Amino acid sequence: MTTREILFVVAGYLSGSVLYGYLLPKYFKKVDVTKESDDGNPGTANVFKCAGVPMGILVLCLELLKGFIPVHLAFGAVDPARSAFALILAAPVLGHAYPFWNLKKGGKSIAVSFGVLLGLLPIWTPVLLLAAFYLGFSLIIIIQPHFFRSVITFLLFFAGVLCTVPKESIVAGCLGISLIVIHKHFVRYQGEKLKIRILGSAR
Repeated sequence: MTTREILFVVAGYLSGSVLYGYLLPKYFKKVDVTKESDDGNPGTANVFKCAGVPMGILVLCLELLKGFIPVHLAFGAVDPARSAFALILAAPVLGHAYPFWNLKKGGKSIAVSFGVLLGLLPIWTPVLLLAAFYLGFSLIIIIQPHFFRSVITFLLFFAGVLCTVPKESIVAGCLGISLIVIHKHFVRYQGEKLKIRILGSAR
């Protein structure tokens, strides 16, 4: 790895380590989402539930940006075909899942994953695949609870990237992202049972 690549990996990890979903509600709303939510996850969805829509929107934007900015800057500064670019992609997601200041405080890394993939623009395929699977399993083939929906989504997301994206470094980065997200979901798994229904079918 070059010095520049190492700097982008470190910068991405540090950016991901800023848990806006935990810090902003706590200091501006006096709400600790890790204590008030069911699963203790410092994520965007719990901010919406526990701290309100305005705070949720702010946190969502910042979570996207903390993945987007380091990857987008790296995309224009280093060769994305190099294997090190996979680490640059995964670094913000890893930072959110395991922040340096408290490895146990990390979240499930979904919003930051979208931010990282947006940083690849004008390569649209990865982010569109992830969005399509999430929307499809939320609105058409409805998979519940969130644990199963996310695990299945990220498995299929990686399979889709593997089949459609020619750059090996991006494929490897998406594999790293998927493994981190799936692992964090298993860490917070609470024994929920899988439920699947088709839109319009009886519950």
